[in-house]
Amino acid sequence: MAASAVEIHQFGCLSDNFGVLIHDPGTGTTIAVDVPDDQAYQRVLDETGWQLSHILITHHHWDHVQGLGKLKTATDARVIGPERSRNKITGLDQTVEDDDDVLAGPFEIKAIATPGHTLDQISWYIPSLKFAHTGDTLFSLGCGRVFEGDMEMMWASLVKLKHRLPGGTAIYCGHEYTAANARFALTIEPDNPDLQARASAVDALRAKGEPTLPTTMAAEMATNPFLRADQPSVKAALGMADKSDADVFAEIRTRKDNA
Repeated sequence: MAASAVEIHQFGCLSDNFGVLIHDPGTGTTIAVDVPDDQAYQRVLDETGWQLSHILITHHHWDHVQGLGKLKTATDARVIGPERSRNKITGLDQTVEDDDDVLAGPFEIKAIATPGHTLDQISWYIPSLKFAHTGDTLFSLGCGRVFEGDMEMMWASLVKLKHRLPGGTAIYCGHEYTAANARFALTIEPDNPDLQARASAVDALRAKGEPTLPTTMAAEMATNPFLRADQPSVKAALGMADKSDADVFAEIRTRKDNA
C-alpha cells in the first residue's frame, strides 16, 4: 500500500461535527470514523463511489453514533468500537481495549484508550498514514469536557497522546471548536508567538468557511494550553509554579468550563 495514494476525506455534519472517510484505492477498503449523521456519510459515499468496509467508533455519545445503525444496514460495514461500551453501542462486531491492534484491509490500526471525556473513549492511530482520530479527547487547541472521568484521568490521556503520537501525525477529531478554543488559549498564554500566529490563521480559515482541521501533533504541542500544562511558562503564567501538572491542567479545564 502506498500511503500517498490513500485518500482521507473530512466533511461537516450536524451543527459542528466532522465525518471522516479513509479510502485505499488499491484494495477498495474504506473506513469511517464515527457516524454523527448517516445521510451525510451516504452522500459522500454516493459521490465518490466508495464502498464502506469498516466503521471505527470513538465513544458512545449520541452525536458520534446516532447514524451508526442505518449506515451499517446500508453498507454492511464491520463496526469496531470500545469494549467498555459493548452494552451501550448497538451494532458492534468487534471491540477493543487499550493498545489492541486492528487490521482493516491494508491498514494496521492502533487503539489507544484515552478516557476522561467518557470512560470508553478510544483514539484511533494509523502509523502508516501518520493519521490519528482523537474523538472528543484532544481537539484543535482544546480538549473535551471531563464528563465521566476526572481531571487526573483526562490529563493522563493527553500525556499518553503526547508520548504516543509523533509530531508529524495529522490529528482529526470530533468537532469544529477551534476558533473558540483559540480565543480561550490566548487568555492562558497571550504572549505565545506560535499561538498568536495560529489564532490569526484560524480566524482567516473560519472567515472563508473553511475547516481548521486536521491539525498536527506538533502544532498542538506548541499552542494547545491543555497539552502544555506541564510547561514552566504556563505554570508561571497561572501562578502555579509549584503545582503538579495534573493540578495545572485541572485549573485550565475549569477556566474553560466557566468561560
